[in-house]
Amino acid sequence: MISKILIGPSSFADSDKTPRDKLVEAGYEVIDNPYRRKLTRKELLDLLDNKVVGLIAGLETIDREVLEKSKLQVVSRVGAGISNVDLAAACAMGVKVFNTPDAPTSAVAELTIGALLSLLRMIPQMDQALHDGKWQKKIGLQLQGKTVAIIGFGRIGRKVAALLFPFGVKILVVDPYINESDCVGCRKVTLEAALLEADVVTIHSSGHDRLIGDEEFTHMKKGVYLLNVARGGVVSEKALIEALENKTVAGAWLDTFEEEPYNGILCHYPNVILTPHVGSYTAECRLQMETEAVDSLLNYLKTRGDKKHED
Repeated sequence: MISKILIGPSSFADSDKTPRDKLVEAGYEVIDNPYRRKLTRKELLDLLDNKVVGLIAGLETIDREVLEKSKLQVVSRVGAGISNVDLAAACAMGVKVFNTPDAPTSAVAELTIGALLSLLRMIPQMDQALHDGKWQKKIGLQLQGKTVAIIGFGRIGRKVAALLFPFGVKILVVDPYINESDCVGCRKVTLEAALLEADVVTIHSSGHDRLIGDEEFTHMKKGVYLLNVARGGVVSEKALIEALENKTVAGAWLDTFEEEPYNGILCHYPNVILTPHVGSYTAECRLQMETEAVDSLLNYLKTRGDKKHED
């Protein structure tokens, strides 16, 4: 029988077929995501028949049961985060897990800067007004001279800092896993200290723990701007709504949500920019991530001596 590779991400190879073609040329049968959206756990289990040896993964839940009921040898994630994979179970069962941590860095950082400038200059509101036939000018704010707190100073956080430097901003860094020497041109502070001083708070942490809730909003300056491109759960939606109502938060951008697709109350706030988890959605980034994920998967299966045409 011919071994199969299952594709999880619904947008895989949309902008460039090369990564998918590599799988076919290597002799595998490629099973595309038939639903064109994030697979549910049941859908994933149904697609993982006993011929599927590799999974090109998106954000699907890959827990112990999924691994136990499948014949997977390798999971290769298109993206940096792998919190959707039960790594302990994968290790125990000998399933190799890869990710692509470097590829999304520039795309996510550039989108962050774009969203921040859009918030400060109220671009979405003026765009919508003009589309509605209204010549409506709004006085925004300059980025120059602002204090920006970056929560999470990994690859993306550092890239955001590098893009911010030319604007003439003061950068505060919140990250317990780095040293002062890692913050060249920035100042490492506690979360509370950052919130008290920052005009802009942008979140790029890797964990799922709640970072911003009712208490944290009480420490923020009036009129702060909040950006979250990390995980949806790190910011309390209820607390954010209250902060928007009492004008603590002047504007916010969210690219990730606890429940996706999102269709909640924040959709009704004109000073909140919402994007559908598209931080890595550039043609260049997608191609790099998909290529790296495919190469890692194929190289691993090759080293294991996977026979694609077993009887």
